[in-house]
Amino acid sequence: MPGRDPSGLELVIDPVRQEASLWRRYRFEDDLRCRETLFNRYFSLARAVAARLFRQRMTTRLDRGDFDQFACEGLLHALDRYDPLRGVPFSAYARRRIAGNVADGIATMSEIDAQLSHRHRIEQERLRSIVSEGGDAIASLSDLVVGLALGLMLEGTGLIDQAAADTRPNAYDSLAWRESQAILVGEVSVLPDKEQVVIRQHYDHGLPFTQIAELMGLSRGRVSQLHHAALGRLRKRLRARG
Repeated sequence: MPGRDPSGLELVIDPVRQEASLWRRYRFEDDLRCRETLFNRYFSLARAVAARLFRQRMTTRLDRGDFDQFACEGLLHALDRYDPLRGVPFSAYARRRIAGNVADGIATMSEIDAQLSHRHRIEQERLRSIVSEGGDAIASLSDLVVGLALGLMLEGTGLIDQAAADTRPNAYDSLAWRESQAILVGEVSVLPDKEQVVIRQHYDHGLPFTQIAELMGLSRGRVSQLHHAALGRLRKRLRARG
């Protein structure tokens, strides 16, 4: 009937109303969970803009990961600056912000940063999180080995959206390996909420801790702690399985 209020079911199945609700809760009620939902929803848009600009690049000294990182940073900025009351579709607004941030990032990136690829920076950050500060060498080495193994397994699961996945040895395609990955994904799904967010954003979207911190409204150090705690929790759960 015309003029009636939409039912709860209609709100759920109507993507326009659903997104409007997310923006209202984020912008006017400061619900950071909605910010993460919106980020995940438009992550593929950021990747698409990055891919287009990467194909048009004038230099070979930057890798695709650098473009993706700048694009994700632009998406975060767009989420913070977008005014849903102006009636401009977010996708149109975000495209300009993302493209502008990629262009700015490329223009200002130093030669040293350019030589250190995005993937290398991610791996260094991950290693610093894994190794215990102030702990004994044996414990730190154990954490490092387990952390690297878990990271490798996570990067071969459905958690990861790898446009250009690394070539894996045939042994990684074995039934035992796939079963182990499935178990690990299941254990990730029962981690505390904040640890899940860190693991999924870091290994799925490839975000560095600084961007995860911005997304979650936390310090970079806290994100590193959550990453370390999550890997420790996963290690204990997997050991308990025998």
